[in-house]
Amino acid sequence: MQLQVISFVLIILHCMDSTGCQPHSSSRHPQHKSISGVSSGCQQGGCLTCSDYNGCLSCKPRFFMHLKRIGMKQIGVCMTSCPPGFYGTRSPERNTCTKCRSECDSCFDKNFCTRCRAGFYLHLGKCQENCPDGMVHNDTQRECVLSCPAECELCVNSETCTRCKQGLYQLNGRCHHICPEDYEPNDRLMECTPQVHCQMGEWSEWSSCMRSSKACNRRGQEARTRQILQTPSQFGRPCPLTTEVKDCLVKKKKCSGKKNPAQKERRNRKNRKDKESDEGRRERKRGRERDRGAGERENSENRNKTEHRHRRGHNTETASTEHSLVQ
Repeated sequence: MQLQVISFVLIILHCMDSTGCQPHSSSRHPQHKSISGVSSGCQQGGCLTCSDYNGCLSCKPRFFMHLKRIGMKQIGVCMTSCPPGFYGTRSPERNTCTKCRSECDSCFDKNFCTRCRAGFYLHLGKCQENCPDGMVHNDTQRECVLSCPAECELCVNSETCTRCKQGLYQLNGRCHHICPEDYEPNDRLMECTPQVHCQMGEWSEWSSCMRSSKACNRRGQEARTRQILQTPSQFGRPCPLTTEVKDCLVKKKKCSGKKNPAQKERRNRKNRKDKESDEGRRERKRGRERDRGAGERENSENRNKTEHRHRRGHNTETASTEHSLVQ
């Protein structure tokens, strides 16, 4: 209502300086007919009625009337939203822009600031020079923020962090250089996440005993398997082997089918070699026996010759003795 009175006074002052001005025609039809001296572009933009001297006198529906100061003069401007430092109020008669409190840079209404001017800090819609206890001021945002722990970048109170400083991992409102036991670091989320350990299924039954080669022998192997139910995370317990093999004996049965010629030839060569080795051993044994027999015979002959010489020498000595006695 106060703005309407101001606009009306401005119109009267303007008419006093103009010839042929009839303000009663404008006041009689304020929403549909403009006064003399009206701008030819009045219907453009958000103005419903206007003058060259005072600007917009009324606005179209849904537009806000804003009095823009130019020196000592105020010009009416119709806007879709109020400029910074003003908030809009709507009424059936007129939508107007009202200036925020002096400490507010922008506001929602006269009692609720959304941003403070330099030197003031926002807290619960109020701009204050000093922040409450437990809070510190943020010069960039011009707000009072919580006094977070040293390792926190953002927090909800002095004990609960919502974002940690660079290089730290968050867990339950705390920041950690190294994640606790059973947790591992997640570099994408910068959080400590629970470790996921490997989980294995049950072993299957042992398979039947299978020969380890095509040879007709009783040595073989049997195996059993199990599945991975849960793949581990990066630092979780790894999975063990999924297959286990052990030796076994194949049930005795007659080999069937043709033998491999190459295998048969190898076996024959081995048999011949073994036979030749046996014959060689027997021949060497016989040679040793012959050598031993020849040696024994030679020794026997030498012993006989020695005994013969001894006997002949003895007989000669006896005969000489007897001859001496006779003389």
